[in-house]
Amino acid sequence: MTPLSLAVFIIAIALVFDYINGFHDAANSIATIVATRVLSPFQAVAWAAFFNFVAAFLFGTAVANTVGKGFVNLELVTPYVILAGLIGAIAWDLITWWFGLPTSSSHALIGGYAGAAVAHAGLARGVEHSLEGLIIGKWPLTVTFIFAAPLIGLISAFALMIALYWLFQGSSPSKMDKWFRKLQLISAAAFSLSHGSNDAQKTMGIITGVLVASGFQKGFEVHIWVILAAHAAIALGTLSGGWRIVHTMGGRLTRLRPRSGFCAETGAAGAVLLATHLGLPVSTTHAIAGAIAGVGSIQRMKAVRWGIATNIVWAWVLTIPAAAIIAWCSFVALHLVIGA
Repeated sequence: MTPLSLAVFIIAIALVFDYINGFHDAANSIATIVATRVLSPFQAVAWAAFFNFVAAFLFGTAVANTVGKGFVNLELVTPYVILAGLIGAIAWDLITWWFGLPTSSSHALIGGYAGAAVAHAGLARGVEHSLEGLIIGKWPLTVTFIFAAPLIGLISAFALMIALYWLFQGSSPSKMDKWFRKLQLISAAAFSLSHGSNDAQKTMGIITGVLVASGFQKGFEVHIWVILAAHAAIALGTLSGGWRIVHTMGGRLTRLRPRSGFCAETGAAGAVLLATHLGLPVSTTHAIAGAIAGVGSIQRMKAVRWGIATNIVWAWVLTIPAAAIIAWCSFVALHLVIGA
């Protein structure tokens, strides 16, 4: 395979990952608005997909730079490292999608990328030098946000619910929901924008990494065609929907009303946009799950099904190491078969 055909193939795989990210994470954008019956499932995915794509024109590439060159040693990155990383991320996404677990495509991607880089460093320089494939960079802050994002979403959504109850203390629940059925369109749009702003950038970073590793560009600069392709892929994925996870997020975790759906989406959007501003590849899944738990617990703690929440948290914790292990095995297999 020529360098050009290999690069085109890996870029295509990266866009497939972006597409899978879209339908895997579609639940994050639409679960609340479907659960509250503000929009039908088809209307909701179309609404979310539109704002996923619009985000291409509103935000920079800080997250793309972090993913592309902030986690792994670029001197040890080859097209095959990126390919193995994508295989690890896609495999874990599909496994968790099948079981209906709303895990993080973001952390699957960086886990897979890291696992493949470690495998390459170990094979090229010896097992004792395996960790040279990693750059400490933003790893500590990114791992911290695995726990911080859902907490920020939870606290923000909880505080918004309290504020709304205080502001509308003279209104009946039905009158509140009449207003918030309309306002939830805005909060869902905001969350979809935040989803597109953060998640599509991860694929941009990977595609740019392929171009640099293949020698087709020198500096790490994200071109406009990469931005548009990544946002188009994630929007198409969102349009396809992820109904297994919608069921978990929108109905099984807690019962939602339009007012609580508005608060959950707004709180989660704030958490994701903060991470995007900091250039961190945060999980929209973590943010919205925390926010949904926050609005559910304001009624009473038993309103949240904590057993399901615990299963979700375990899936979060396992995502980076699981994707890394799959990617490590994938790179070793590529090395043995084709000498990658």
